[in-house]
Amino acid sequence: TSNVGADLIKRETSLGFAVNKDEDASEESNYKKMRAKVMSDMERTFRPEFRNRLDGTIIFRALTRKEIGEIVHLLLAHVEERLKEHEIVLTITEAAKDFLAEQGYDPDFGARPLRRVIQSLIEDTLSEGILAGDFKFGDTVQADVEDGKIVLKAISPEDKEVIVPEVA
Repeated sequence: TSNVGADLIKRETSLGFAVNKDEDASEESNYKKMRAKVMSDMERTFRPEFRNRLDGTIIFRALTRKEIGEIVHLLLAHVEERLKEHEIVLTITEAAKDFLAEQGYDPDFGARPLRRVIQSLIEDTLSEGILAGDFKFGDTVQADVEDGKIVLKAISPEDKEVIVPEVA
């Protein structure tokens, strides 16, 4: 693997989210142009002897907002599944999902930081809440955004609220 052309791809997109989201033909045309530029960069960077040893070259497209949202959904589904062992139901508002997507997406690293953000803002806080007795068997816990922070609330006979600490 190599990051040849990564700067070019970053420049060709807006904050890592693909532009022209409603114009498929234009997006495909932009991708083909960007791909040609990346291949040209690769030819300048690597000697022919090395390039001839490669089985193939894959050039990834920048992730769209919709794709980032789908990744957030998949990662949260794993958290929800693990919570079933504790008979806890996790509900996440669209605002919280959007917040996690914004916090967890990095133009340089793509969606890789999403897992850490979800672990830090959702899983760690849930674990601490379970250990502290704030969340217990049978609770439904709702994740929402308040004042620019993820807030977890137990929706049970006695509503409880836990404010998530800031990400370092």
